[in-house]
Amino acid sequence: MFTWATPSESTEVQELSKRIHFAAAPVSWGVQDDPGPAWEQPYERVLDEILSAGYTGTELGPYGYFPTDPKPLAESLQRRRMSLLSSFVPVPLADPSKKGKVIQHVRKVGALLSALGAKFLVLADCQTPRRQALAGRVPVDGSESLTADQWKQVAVTVGEVEKAAAEFGLRLVFHPHVATYVETPAEVERLFDSLASMQVGLCLDTGHCVYGGGDPTEEARKYRSLLRYLHIKDINAQVLGEARRKSLNFEQAVGAGVFSTIGEGCIDFEGFLCFVAQNDYSGWMVVEQDVIYGKFKVPPVESMRSSLSYLKGVISSLESPGTLAVKKS
Repeated sequence: MFTWATPSESTEVQELSKRIHFAAAPVSWGVQDDPGPAWEQPYERVLDEILSAGYTGTELGPYGYFPTDPKPLAESLQRRRMSLLSSFVPVPLADPSKKGKVIQHVRKVGALLSALGAKFLVLADCQTPRRQALAGRVPVDGSESLTADQWKQVAVTVGEVEKAAAEFGLRLVFHPHVATYVETPAEVERLFDSLASMQVGLCLDTGHCVYGGGDPTEEARKYRSLLRYLHIKDINAQVLGEARRKSLNFEQAVGAGVFSTIGEGCIDFEGFLCFVAQNDYSGWMVVEQDVIYGKFKVPPVESMRSSLSYLKGVISSLESPGTLAVKKS
């Protein structure tokens, strides 16, 4: 139920545009974790398009797409007056035999991020064929989730990753992600229960949250003390419904357009941004649209420009005196 904001709430929302900066990421150009045709796009062209779409920051993308030598990458960013924020790092968290390679990879990414002034490392579980096939349809009884021993191993691995990230001055945030073993609200809760003794924050991805059966505003409220980083995506509810009915895997759903341009989907960004403002969030919002390279409905630069325009319009509307309506916490 919507109610008029109190003066303090109004002030918080009116200050949101001063506290928020918008960034993009190569994933919106189809650059996925593994090398492929999308990696053939010149990285400087992608940076130019991110800039021309109105963004002042970017994520690193998968390690190896941007230069791994910090000097040329720093020069490219400085010419455009762009900030590098973080890197999305998906790794196998529940397999003890992979922990050594996981930490080695985190240190490699962390060294590059640190050299470029980034502040965050965005950790996620890696996708698996089984969970890709169950994307958006994970049984609520936990039968397809991790076992108690596997959750213990996840906590051990994340703890080691947190220490490795700290070596480079990076804050660790966890990104619940569709097609992994940390997708649903119940799995997110189990994860953070296991990490209670650590300082790991939440990277809330609005689109992946909805795909996994959650509500972004409710998840933000639940983890308000841990909400340190945001990925902003939108969801086409019709495509998501069809994906569930037809048992599409995650890649098939992405190819079908399950993630839409921001503002063309079903997510209530007014309510979400109201809560973000009231929670005193300050920093970056990374605007994304998961796509399959070569299956763009519109060029990424156009979609990302439209997404940013929509989000700025929502914030402007919320900040207008006398028109603010917010959802009570």
